[in-house]
Amino acid sequence: MVDSQYYLPNDIGISALDCGEAFRLLSPREKKYAHFLSRAAWYGGLVVLLQTSPESANIFVLLQKLFRKQTPTELEQVATAAGLSPEEYQAFLVFAAGLYANMGNYKSFGDTKFIPNLPKDKLKALVWASKAFKEQASEMEVLWDKCSCLLFSLEDRQKQLGLGSKGITTYFSGNCGLEDAELAQRFLDSKNLSAYNTRLFKKESGGKASYEVRLASAVHKECAMDGEGESRCGSFTFEEHEFTVKRGDYAHLMEKVSHYIKQAQACAANENQRRMLEEYERSFTLGSVDAHKEGSRYWIKDKGPIVESYIGFIESYRDPFGSRGEFEGFVAVVNKAMSERFARLVSSAEVLLPELPWPQEYEKDTFLKPDFTSLDVLTFAGSGIPAGINIPNYDDIRQSEGFKNVSLGNVLAVAYATQKDKLTFLEEEDKDAYIKWKGPSFEVQVGLHELLGHGSGKLFVQDDKGKFNFNKEKVTNPETGELVASWYRGSETWDSKFSTIASSYEECRAECVGLYLCLNKPVLSIFGHEGEDAEEIVYVNWLNMVRAGLLGLEFYTPESKSWRQAHMQARFVILRVLLEAGEGLVKLEEVTGPDGRPDARITLDRSKIHSVGKSAIQRFLCKLQVLKSTADVAGGRALYEGYSAVSDSGTHNFMRLRETVLLRKEARKMFVQANTVINGENVELVEYEGSAAGLIRSFVERFQDNAAGLEAHLLEMAKRDSPYWC
Repeated sequence: MVDSQYYLPNDIGISALDCGEAFRLLSPREKKYAHFLSRAAWYGGLVVLLQTSPESANIFVLLQKLFRKQTPTELEQVATAAGLSPEEYQAFLVFAAGLYANMGNYKSFGDTKFIPNLPKDKLKALVWASKAFKEQASEMEVLWDKCSCLLFSLEDRQKQLGLGSKGITTYFSGNCGLEDAELAQRFLDSKNLSAYNTRLFKKESGGKASYEVRLASAVHKECAMDGEGESRCGSFTFEEHEFTVKRGDYAHLMEKVSHYIKQAQACAANENQRRMLEEYERSFTLGSVDAHKEGSRYWIKDKGPIVESYIGFIESYRDPFGSRGEFEGFVAVVNKAMSERFARLVSSAEVLLPELPWPQEYEKDTFLKPDFTSLDVLTFAGSGIPAGINIPNYDDIRQSEGFKNVSLGNVLAVAYATQKDKLTFLEEEDKDAYIKWKGPSFEVQVGLHELLGHGSGKLFVQDDKGKFNFNKEKVTNPETGELVASWYRGSETWDSKFSTIASSYEECRAECVGLYLCLNKPVLSIFGHEGEDAEEIVYVNWLNMVRAGLLGLEFYTPESKSWRQAHMQARFVILRVLLEAGEGLVKLEEVTGPDGRPDARITLDRSKIHSVGKSAIQRFLCKLQVLKSTADVAGGRALYEGYSAVSDSGTHNFMRLRETVLLRKEARKMFVQANTVINGENVELVEYEGSAAGLIRSFVERFQDNAAGLEAHLLEMAKRDSPYWC
């Protein structure tokens, strides 16, 4: 029997993201701007198929071909005739919806593989009986043969994403290990090349390794193009290895992204938007991260737009080495009422930042007030939809020029709604308060996490010219009392230095900032919470964090001793810190549930949050920031990996608790998003029902323009890469 963590349950929550009212309030010009940017995002989002697993693109095309010829309702009759039970057909629809929602056959939140929860021969029978097969039998059979084995395979290495023997990745060829990733990072640093839009392919001949660094771009030409001072492409010798830098990864998709971005330029609301889009177009055409950084500078300057967007190779969570960005793009409309609260939080930031528990020298020299808006998502293309975002991720821009924060309001509204009977690991008396205050408390946590978590703290840097951004003769380490002895040099960044732990460590720091500052009454007042209600917000926010730390064990893989999700690892670390604080602040015990199966209970003493809890987070948060500021990788790893360890010894048997968490886990919700279509001079919104069938229909209709041509390109790109995964 297949472990339930490797398939999606038939009753998985699927919700439609409501953006109808927000879209209708846009002007015709704004609707066109949103439409073209959405098209760019959706085509770029297909890159994630090629960034996830060798088989994802082939599975996607197989599903598109099936559902383009027959809707889920029409195909149901075929399934029944082919011998599938209603439960098996629903399992197939849920798998298909999951593939679309995650842009691949690995969960975007947790990085575990999921397979169809029905026999392989039943799915094959459905494919063979379909209209798509009857019309293109040989093509469909070839497609099935390409992907069917990996579609169902759960060999140990294929169960999760990872580097080398630890899992599957398509950011690196199959013969790459950690040493290759580290060597490539040193090479990229030496060339002042960002890893964000790259993949690494290793070739071996005669016992000697050479490497190909592939840049995502619409063009293949290696020579300098218009507007480029010099080409970054070519062949180089580095540490006795040959490196070749080439353009043209995902070329067809990058061409589509550039095309729609160019169309959006004509609908831009101002000069900053126009210049931003020009630079994005250059970035995706030429494979230039520098152009994307320039576009991001204009994006920061575009204050308070009605239609907000961002697009590119952004988050590095799913690169096992932590340096390469997964493609994502979003388009959203500002929610003015909620944004006013965030604006008040921004106005209070300069008063709140000194409250953080590190010396003044460890904070940015100047707080550059960002835009912070609540948005209703129209389009979010990629592997998943977060609750909030703090971008851009370029350290040099964030430190000296600024950033933006966004909270995704319509995502928050449906993603975190909880039914009491499905609420695990809490005492009965906590459940009602949790359900009532979870949404409002999470809104506070997201605001603090994004603005004052990711937006705080200074990196100590010595630039290429030898200039320091801090006084190394005076600044001391508050943990040791000695002068700071390490810092970032030249092109080194937070991601390149801390690599595999960078994402989770930074999420942990931001979560701690949220916990720490939510104890501040003026902060709660900004969000409209006073008196007893404010205390309930604090209690549920902290309770949610320690519960999330326990739930995080689902995302730990004992075989490789690795974590598969940055945020959940961060929350487990915080749980460990608060358990370690003692004095009865947090209690975690194993119990037997009413059903006779193993269960657990976690409780929080609300009377000790402001004393024991605050003190523990204060000490830990200061350590996190000091190690980050000083580029102390060894110290940072020792601290973070120590708290991340999951063992069966000590006060709590976390390995056994992990089994209990898996036994009682609830699948993460999926979202159905609308499409936009141009009808004459008007842009219309096409909405779908919140179901597996609705999600499938949205994707089939999303890529109707020359669908066969797009599918052929996806298959060709997958075929081109296939020799590297062996």
